Amino acid sequence: MTDDAAALEAFDRALAAADGPEAAFAALERLAQATVGVRLFTVMALDHPAMLARRAYTSHPMEYPTSGTKPIEPNPWFARVVEGRATFVANTLADIAQVFPDHALIGSLGCGAVINLPVVAGDRVIGTVNLLDAAGRYTPAVAARAEAVLAEPAARVLAQGR
Repeated sequence: MTDDAAALEAFDRALAAADGPEAAFAALERLAQATVGVRLFTVMALDHPAMLARRAYTSHPMEYPTSGTKPIEPNPWFARVVEGRATFVANTLADIAQVFPDHALIGSLGCGAVINLPVVAGDRVIGTVNLLDAAGRYTPAVAARAEAVLAEPAARVLAQGR
């Protein structure tokens, strides 16, 4: 059995035992940690009709609380991740700063690399899984692994926990 297969089995057991959305999201975070590696982990749920995004889960509730919403802005990131259903990867804080206004906070947490993985259910992106770690951490091989291992489990969790 590969390490990914063992991690997916552990995720499936944790998801089956989860007593609510928080536990299900925590199981997804543990899967991401075991297979890809992550320092900061968040999940955003998208409300397309209202054009709002809501943080559904966070590993850092002080810095990135789950309260509130933010507007979805049609920009190049949105075109790539939501409309194009393509993963966004940046491996420097300078590249992150071009897309995310909270880049200083991201850097203060020791992060300089990000993967934003679109979560697809049916015919639309319902959210994103956001993995952040040290600069240079998310090589093309790591990003491909994130897509291969996390996409389906993330869709199951986000569809349940919205």
